[in-house]
Amino acid sequence: MLSRVANSLYWLARYLERAENTARLINVNSHLLLDLPTSVKLGWEPIVDILSFRDKFYETYDVADESSVIKFMVVDKEHPGSIVSSISSARENARTLKEIIPREAWEQINELYLFATENSADAFKRRTRYQYLSKIVLANQTITGLLAGTMTHDEAYSFLRIGRNLERADMTTRIIDVRSASLLPDVENESAAFRNIQWMGVLKSMTAYQMYRREVRVRINREDVLEFLLLESRFPRSLIHAIEEVERCISELPHNREAVDKTRILRTQLVNAKPAQLSQEKLHEFVDDMQAGLIEISDKVTETYF
Repeated sequence: MLSRVANSLYWLARYLERAENTARLINVNSHLLLDLPTSVKLGWEPIVDILSFRDKFYETYDVADESSVIKFMVVDKEHPGSIVSSISSARENARTLKEIIPREAWEQINELYLFATENSADAFKRRTRYQYLSKIVLANQTITGLLAGTMTHDEAYSFLRIGRNLERADMTTRIIDVRSASLLPDVENESAAFRNIQWMGVLKSMTAYQMYRREVRVRINREDVLEFLLLESRFPRSLIHAIEEVERCISELPHNREAVDKTRILRTQLVNAKPAQLSQEKLHEFVDDMQAGLIEISDKVTETYF
């Protein structure tokens, strides 16, 4: 396969996954702010922090209020990490892959782009924001299902899966890192109840709430949430599942030894760290190590195949 084609497939999947994850994250944050007491100043800045865009955000905006963060993270075409920019980049990659991906997938990507751009004003109005972002999430899930169900599961499909799962793993670590660090340090009497609300928000940010309740069946708590999101290999958005998917896909490609070794090392580090038992400071260090490992895998895939 041409390296250009492999690169386009990889980034097509990453951009689509990024748009879906960001849309879901903003929706959950909107609802979370309504559930927390007024004494809790969670606000909108954590959304910018989760995606590591703080410096870029403050180059343009003075304050991280609702309107500014929505504009920056959803519709700002000058910001490459916004939802509209991610979908636009996915569309440009898909345009070069019309003979590789199913026609129906290209049509859905094009329709998603048109919907996201033509209806972007809906993101600013609380009354319409949820529906707008939910449609973006659903459209991305439809595209993922189309590709899984109609595309030959060959090397091309492996690059899609590698991109999707590296992006998914990255977002999982980011959400856990930022959200766990901001868990209501100043609320005394009601901290336990509202801490549970925030952990519920973490689960919902990764469509994990219902599956967590099926599996754990006890009151939401830090240790069980971390165990589920990081180490539950049967859940498709857990960190370990994403890493194992990347490992499986790379194993199906030629010249894979170094990249496979890096994924195995990272998986071993994840399991051995017992992250659910770590203090917040140690958890932050652990997440940094995981993100560094994901970057190493991405760099090795790029070096080997692109």
